[in-house]
Amino acid sequence: MRVRPPLVELTLARAKEFVREPEAIFWVFAVPIVFSIVLGFAFRSKPPDRIPVAVATRAATAPASPASADLAAARAVAALARSPFLAPRALPASAAREALRTGKVSLLVEPGDPSLGSAAPLTFRFDPTQPEARIARLEAEDALERAAGRSDVVPVRSVEVREKGARYIDFLIPGLLGMNLMGTGIWSLAFSITNARSRRVLKRLVATPMRRSDFLLAQIFARLMFLVVEVTLLVGFGWLAFGVAVRGSILLLLATCFLGAMCFCGLGLLIASRVTTLEGASGLTNLVMLPMWLCSGVFFSSDRFPAIAQPFIQALPLTALNNALRAIVNEAKGWTAVAPPLALLAAWGIASFAVALRIFKWK
Repeated sequence: MRVRPPLVELTLARAKEFVREPEAIFWVFAVPIVFSIVLGFAFRSKPPDRIPVAVATRAATAPASPASADLAAARAVAALARSPFLAPRALPASAAREALRTGKVSLLVEPGDPSLGSAAPLTFRFDPTQPEARIARLEAEDALERAAGRSDVVPVRSVEVREKGARYIDFLIPGLLGMNLMGTGIWSLAFSITNARSRRVLKRLVATPMRRSDFLLAQIFARLMFLVVEVTLLVGFGWLAFGVAVRGSILLLLATCFLGAMCFCGLGLLIASRVTTLEGASGLTNLVMLPMWLCSGVFFSSDRFPAIAQPFIQALPLTALNNALRAIVNEAKGWTAVAPPLALLAAWGIASFAVALRIFKWK
């Protein structure tokens, strides 16, 4: 009977082990689709929510009578209600201040003394560090001035643009794909190898006619056997459910996913090279993956972090993978444009596998 090479046998054995684990199949194939469904509908294209605004029925510094203060507040509420972006409501001054403090409203409008007529100054209270509060302040000022008779000096025409590629779901799908490649690459290899070591299965493999590189490469190849199915399911679902089209080359997308999976498999092997307990593997994988979950632009752009942190963030492999995936899917960029992040992924993968191969322990 023909004997297959150790690398082939080990790869098939690991693939069969994966198929027999329902939990692993669920996390690899189902979880990204669940994420895309929930977040895709939560952030679907729809009219913007109205920003809550409070109007004090009696301004804190106004000497006017309660009746006149209530009348001024009612006029302000009516003017603000004409804006399609604001949801105003009248509240007593103390309740309005409390609503602003607790974040229930983004802007507090305090009418001036009604006895001064149109010259009565208004007071806007808001947190300038909150983008929604700044928008509410501009919208409120515009609505109140228009109600007072202001006309535009320069006529402006607005044209709404709702192009596919600029939606949140278009940003999200490549990020979820990158996150899934990272998670399955690191978690599956780190835990399977650590579990085999803790059960002393690796110790028995030492006596078999195979090299250390055969065993480690088999772990990677078994992971890559399911790569096409994994990518097709998530990208295909994004296209069918939300119209997220791949604008660039499908071949380049698959090559990028292949390189990303190889990179994270190398990191998974490095984590599992010496750890002996599942608790230790869990701690190390979380230590490696948590910075990338938070900083690499899975659910929001990594550009939101301060400039001082950008060199560290851009050096992370998941950041490079997400940047490359979004350049291909949303911007139709070619090989030249994605070469730098792909080179970074290759460097991470080669270095991780080389170190893992050198320090790997069977027991």
